[in-house]
Amino acid sequence: MNASYDTEVLIVGAGPAGLALACSLADAGIRSMVLEQAPLATLVDPPEDGRDIALTHRARRVMTTLGLWERLPADEVAPLKKAHVTSGTSPLVLPFDAQEEGHDALGWLVPNHRIRAACYAGAQARAQWITLQGDARVTALHRDSERATVTLADGRVLSAPLVVAADSRFSSVRKMAGIGARMLDFGRTAIVCRMQHELDHEGVAHECFLRGHTLAILPMAGHQASAVWTVSTDGAEALMQMNEADFAQAVDKEFGHRLGEMKTAGQRHAYPLVAVYAQRFWAARFALIGDAAVGMHPVTAHGYNFGLYGIETLTRELVAARQAGRDLGDVLALQAYSREHQRVTLPIYMGTNAIVKLFTNDQPAAHVLRGAILRVSRHLPPLKTAITRQLTGSGKSPFDVVREGLAALPALPRPPFLSGRH
Repeated sequence: MNASYDTEVLIVGAGPAGLALACSLADAGIRSMVLEQAPLATLVDPPEDGRDIALTHRARRVMTTLGLWERLPADEVAPLKKAHVTSGTSPLVLPFDAQEEGHDALGWLVPNHRIRAACYAGAQARAQWITLQGDARVTALHRDSERATVTLADGRVLSAPLVVAADSRFSSVRKMAGIGARMLDFGRTAIVCRMQHELDHEGVAHECFLRGHTLAILPMAGHQASAVWTVSTDGAEALMQMNEADFAQAVDKEFGHRLGEMKTAGQRHAYPLVAVYAQRFWAARFALIGDAAVGMHPVTAHGYNFGLYGIETLTRELVAARQAGRDLGDVLALQAYSREHQRVTLPIYMGTNAIVKLFTNDQPAAHVLRGAILRVSRHLPPLKTAITRQLTGSGKSPFDVVREGLAALPALPRPPFLSGRH
């Protein structure tokens, strides 16, 4: 490493994406320094935040390769065996079954704070390759032909051949690099809470698109599930102010009492929903990963999975650049990473947002179109296969198959948000 550099890669953000990238680079023989604006003590034992992450097969493979999967508490990893999608009061159910594709699970649900703890432990185990800096808020970014330099709030100046931003979907460092982002504010807030229930969930996840709101019930270990209740933001405060018994009763009622009596088993948390897609994933001596690159609506559960996919791709391209005698800020490597990550993420990002708009639109034409989608999906095996493979982290995007299926339907009235008439 050039003596004028402080490290080989500066990573801004010590969330699960930033720390997993540091682990991946370390295993490839690349040193990194991770800058976190919070104190390091907050990383050692991260608090429960109500979020539960659905990990695909590919994501599990990445975490296993990095030695992170084995650091997750086995009794808190819940297999997702089936998924059922419903719309309003329609009796139609769009089912997905892992066994149809020869898998034991579509994916696995893991508490977010356990993933954060596993990534921190993984970074600690690679201390000879990874330097963690807490209380390190980046206030400026400068790049030239030789190096990328960041200035911290305490006046320190650090440099490396490459800076990677992993500091959330509202990344300040992304802005410093002059990269904009498309942001879609859904005007909705997700209320998440762990629930205890009477009956066995049998590993089935439920996504219920109801009139004016959405309720997801995600199976966790034992007789527990994560309830994700997405409502208009102006109605979120009322749900947060309910006492525990009333909130549990309200969730139970909306879910149709399918799991027997429900009780809260954790605190409620509220998260405003804003989807983000960076205009590009690279600039000179600079790259974006995790939510700084793509911040997803949670309905298709791809957020952290995309982060892991990007880590795998970026590491591969950086290793290739080094083997070819180029430095880690090499333009060709960053462009190759950006192209591949965009290819993987953009169709799903666009498709997810379209699905959310359609399934949360309560106008009559949207109801007709939703019913048509459920019917054609149930009777179009290639579509179900494509979606199932996407859930497991393999296969092409299902949205092209959705379009092909809809094209075969008789003409349907177009809802206003598709026709441009409001």
